[in-house]
Amino acid sequence: MFTKQTIRDVDLSGKTVLLRADYNVPLEKGKITDDYRIKQSLPTVNYILDHAKNLIICSHLGRPTGPDDSANSLFPVAKRLQQLLDRPVEFALDCVGDSADRAIKGMQKGEVLLLENLRYHAEEEANDDKFAKKLASSADIFVQDGFGVVHRAHASTDAITKFLPSVAGLLLEKEVDTITNVMEKPVRPLMAIVGGAKITDKIEILERFIDIADFIAIGGAMANPFLAARGIDVGKSLYDKKDLPLAKEILRKAEAESKKRQFIFAVPHDGVLAEAIDKTAPTRIVEWTTHTMADIENYPKRVPAKASQIHSREMILDIGPFSASFIAGGIQLANTVVWNGTMGVTETPGLQGPIGPTSHGTQTVIEALLGDLGHKPFTVVGGGDTVGYLESRKLVEFFGHVSTGGGASLELMGGRKLPGVEALRDKK
Repeated sequence: MFTKQTIRDVDLSGKTVLLRADYNVPLEKGKITDDYRIKQSLPTVNYILDHAKNLIICSHLGRPTGPDDSANSLFPVAKRLQQLLDRPVEFALDCVGDSADRAIKGMQKGEVLLLENLRYHAEEEANDDKFAKKLASSADIFVQDGFGVVHRAHASTDAITKFLPSVAGLLLEKEVDTITNVMEKPVRPLMAIVGGAKITDKIEILERFIDIADFIAIGGAMANPFLAARGIDVGKSLYDKKDLPLAKEILRKAEAESKKRQFIFAVPHDGVLAEAIDKTAPTRIVEWTTHTMADIENYPKRVPAKASQIHSREMILDIGPFSASFIAGGIQLANTVVWNGTMGVTETPGLQGPIGPTSHGTQTVIEALLGDLGHKPFTVVGGGDTVGYLESRKLVEFFGHVSTGGGASLELMGGRKLPGVEALRDKK
C-alpha cells in the first residue's frame, strides 16, 4: 500500500498547483516520436484541472547544455499536451525568473501553463534550495508525478518539498504500488526476464530476484559475462572483463539457491551471431553448450565442434531459438513476470520491416507474454529500450503495467528508497 498522501487526500479547491511531470520524451527534428509519458500523466492532470484553480507543470527534457539549447525545449511537449487535453496550454520561456513570473501572473482560472526545461538551470540537478524556492513561489501545493525522476534528489524532486505541501500524483502512486506489490507479494510462480547491457546496472535486482523469484532468465549483452564466466569464448561480444568476478558470484549465489528450493537461473544456450550490427550482415545461429544439435548438411551426425564455437570476429547479438523457446516455456508456468531489458539488438530494423535479424528472441518473449502460446501472465515491464521497442510495435496497452521510469523502477525493485517519494507527506 502506498504510504504517502496523494492528490485525493488534500483539498485542491481554489489552489494553484505545481505539478512535477516527467516529459522527458524523445524528439527528432523538434517532433515527439513517442508520447507515452505524456499520455500517462493525463489522469493526474485532469484530476487537478477538475479540482484546482489552475495548473503549472514543470519537467526536464534531455541533458541541455544551457538555456540556449533549443533542441531540448519543452515547447513541442506543450503543443502535444494541448492536443491531448483539447484545451489551451500556455508555455513559459523559462521555469523561473521574469518570463515565468509574467506567464504565471497572467493565468486565468482553469488554465494550464508548462514551464521551460528545468535543466536549463544547473541548480536543478544540484538540488539547490534557492532555485527550488523560486520554483515554488507561485504555487499553493506541489504534486510529484514524475516517477522517472524520483530516484534523484534534485530541486524539483527533493528541495521543493521544503517550501510547499507536497503529495503524490496518480501515476506515481500507481507505479510505486504496482512494482512494490510484485516484489513483495507476487502471485507465484514469479519469473524475472533480465536483459540489457551491463550487470552493474542491475546487480541489485538480480540479487533480489535470486532471493524471491522462481525463475530468472538472462538475455541481451548482460548474458555475455555469464557465458565468459562459464568458460565460453564470446568473441568480440560486448562485455567488460571487470564484470567477470561479479558474474561468477551471481552464478554461485544462484546455484546455492537452486539447492535449497525449486529455482532456475537460465543463461542462453545459443545465440545469433554476426560480425557487425547491420541489417545486411550475414548471421548464423550457434549452440555453444551441448554440441548435440544436427543440421541438414551433417544429419544425422552432430554439428562439428568448430561450428559451435564463436569466432573471434563475431559477436552475440541475440539469444538463439532454443533459448527463446526455453524462456517462452517458462512463461507458460509463471503467473507474474517482471521483464527488464531486451534479449538482443532491437534497434536495427530488418530489410522488410521493423523486426530486424537480431530481434527474434525479443519477439518470441513478447508473443509468450501476450498469451499467444495459451497462457498470459501479469507482466510488469521496465527499461527504456524494452519500453521503446514495445511502443514502436504499438504493444504497450496489452501488458499489465509498463513503467515510465527505467532507473526508478530498477532502484525500487532493488529495495532502495526513492528520495522524491520519501520527501512527500506521509498518510495520516
